[in-house]
Amino acid sequence: MLEGEQVTVDDMMICRDRRFQTQQYLLAKYDQPLLSFALNIPGPVKTNSQLHACFSHGVSLIEDALKTNQISVLERIVFDDKTGDELILSFDGGAALVKKVMTDIEEANEIGRLYDIDIIDVTGEKLSRPVFRKCLICDCQAQECARARRHSVEEMQNKIIDILKEAGF
Repeated sequence: MLEGEQVTVDDMMICRDRRFQTQQYLLAKYDQPLLSFALNIPGPVKTNSQLHACFSHGVSLIEDALKTNQISVLERIVFDDKTGDELILSFDGGAALVKKVMTDIEEANEIGRLYDIDIIDVTGEKLSRPVFRKCLICDCQAQECARARRHSVEEMQNKIIDILKEAGF
């Protein structure tokens, strides 16, 4: 099992509200698309030193990809909280292009499967992925496994621990 401080449903609701308010603030300020990044971590532990290192690595990949594609970052906000690290940024560029680039990061290797990179257009709508995400445990669609609760939190966390160790975190 993952070690670290446990969070409550209330903690997660406060986090979700903060994320929404931050997104609304940036959309109003810049009228440009947003990128929202966090880790997909099931269960009550959302961060620890390994997960923080994984998140930081993801931020580097995101920023390098934006720079490579000549996408300017207008504002960058990072939250380091017990509910998990989060990056929200406003960028000057095409949301569809950035979605494709970020999906490539998520699909590039196993550590990318822990990344949750959302692109939000200027209307506040989340862009859909062109392909469904695979489950961490099996090759089924992740959303189907989550809805059906096919895998225990412990089983998923053990897989995450393996992925983190293999990636050197």
